[in-house]
Amino acid sequence: MDRNTITGLLLIGAILIGYSLWMQPSDAEQAEAQRIQDSIANAQIADEIFDESNTAIREDSTVAASMGAELDSTEVALRDSLAQLERKRRLGTFANAGDGTPEYHTIENEFVRLTLSNQGAAPVSAELIEYVTFDSMPLYLFDKETSNFRFNFWANKSKELRSDEMFFTPLVDEMSPTRAVYRLYGQSQDQFVEVVYELPEPNSYVVDAYIQSVGMDDVLAASEDQFELNWSIKAPFHERSREQEQQKTTVYYKYMEDEADYISETSYEEEQLEASTHWVAFKQQFFSAAIIAPNGFSKQNGEVETIETDDLKYTKEMTARLTMEFDNQRDPAFPFQLYLGPNHYQTLSDLDIGLEDQIDLGWAIFGWVNRWIVIPVFNTLDTYTGWNYGIIILVLTFLIKLALSPLTWKNYISSARMKALKPEIDEINEKMKDKDAVAKQQATMSLYRQAGVNPMAGCIPMLLQLPILYAMFRFFPASIELRQESFLWAEDLSSYDSILSLPFEIPFYGDHVSLFTLLMAASTFFYSKYNMDMSGAGGNAQMPQMKMMIYLMPFMLLFFFNSYSSGLSYYYLTSNVVSILQQLVIKRYFIDEDAIRAKIQANKKKPKKKSNFQKRLEKIAKDRGLQNPK
Repeated sequence: MDRNTITGLLLIGAILIGYSLWMQPSDAEQAEAQRIQDSIANAQIADEIFDESNTAIREDSTVAASMGAELDSTEVALRDSLAQLERKRRLGTFANAGDGTPEYHTIENEFVRLTLSNQGAAPVSAELIEYVTFDSMPLYLFDKETSNFRFNFWANKSKELRSDEMFFTPLVDEMSPTRAVYRLYGQSQDQFVEVVYELPEPNSYVVDAYIQSVGMDDVLAASEDQFELNWSIKAPFHERSREQEQQKTTVYYKYMEDEADYISETSYEEEQLEASTHWVAFKQQFFSAAIIAPNGFSKQNGEVETIETDDLKYTKEMTARLTMEFDNQRDPAFPFQLYLGPNHYQTLSDLDIGLEDQIDLGWAIFGWVNRWIVIPVFNTLDTYTGWNYGIIILVLTFLIKLALSPLTWKNYISSARMKALKPEIDEINEKMKDKDAVAKQQATMSLYRQAGVNPMAGCIPMLLQLPILYAMFRFFPASIELRQESFLWAEDLSSYDSILSLPFEIPFYGDHVSLFTLLMAASTFFYSKYNMDMSGAGGNAQMPQMKMMIYLMPFMLLFFFNSYSSGLSYYYLTSNVVSILQQLVIKRYFIDEDAIRAKIQANKKKPKKKSNFQKRLEKIAKDRGLQNPK
């Protein structure tokens, strides 16, 4: 081995020794490595102990099952300790409330039976005692299977807590058939969140409630002076017509300084609340579950939503998220109310919070007619007569027709005058059959002016009657008074009457035949044809569209009204019959058609006084060298 080789080996050895010394871990690194090794060893030991414990537990369980003995108390205590640690991690101060058994307390008066649970201090079901479903079952606005009512709040450095994960303590001494008090205790009896529900009146649908915190300044997050209320329900079907009930189910809400608004019944959507909210209502066709804040819910994080459900037992799922703000120092209580009852206009109106606005009585003038005329008259008849609602509707029809009789008179006079001119109109049409339509129209209007007849005179009375017609269209389907009230063959005037069930379903018609709708359509045909004959339009070859509508309109009504309220079809039927009778009486006892014709002929001979407008037209024509308009 030569010198160069020896030198190379020495250098390599020196490099290796130096690299080893340079890469050697420090004392701190060695300690950390030892800690990791110890942790791994401990974990392995813990796993071995856990496996041995599980084996022992299984063996003990087998023995206990065969011998009827219990598990070793040490193992049970270990399980309880682990559960307690998990509750402590999750619930913090309120860990002791994380373990419990649901218990229920019912408060009720003559109208409402509300069941409450100690789990979350929440209402879990609401039954309306005086009402039943269409198939005679108890009527629940919601039940514990399909509703969730909870408070979210923040504690222990902004840890979010849900009330439905904790069991409140019912105060036995303060519980009664009309009152329930629940407390969620902190570290002591002097620290608690309290929720109270009470039915203060024996004949009311309103539940008074409040939530408050006492002595919780060091527990609740200082930055969060609010509770978040989350409420959701799946609205069950109550009525015979599932389609109509589903179309009338949605969420209504009202801001403190505004009118009521709602999510469209035909859509499923979420809406953000943009101002302080007075109340939110889960509204169905005839009943509502509403939550009310006299001082308003904060606009912060407020939202409402309707959700489609595939379960055929329910119409829609409706949710609300509302924020309750309070001051722990000055006023730690947040009062609120629940309305659990019918959509009865007067009942809701008496609350004086605008909750009656969720009843669809029509917009603008149509709603005014219902609020200030139809409803007061209907309620008066209902209160002081005790008649069947079919008779009340009949009397209401007569009263409305009596009030509209001046308009009916004017309409009939106009029709009689038009009929008296029919021979001359036919003569014009015959002479000018080869002329254009404009020339015929000018000749016809000239005849009307000579005879002193306004062809539009009959339209104005009809237009004035339209608000009543449409108001009734909204009134009857929304009137809970008619619900489950029978008349003749109709079992429920608020729903359709069926005299025949079809073995199949006709598109846009249904699977049943409504007799009131059939009679209403037939009366519409005869009434329209009678009016056309009265006006002389029946023999006018120039009005084929009107003749077609006589047949088309009743046919369309059959499809449109077949699943509607039978009370509404019955009203239109009686209205048509009374209108025909009115016109027959006027024709026989009050109208002399010969005298009308004589008057028209006399008017034709009188010189016509030109109006200022006509004089201006003639002057303009003269200035331009044109023929004066006739």
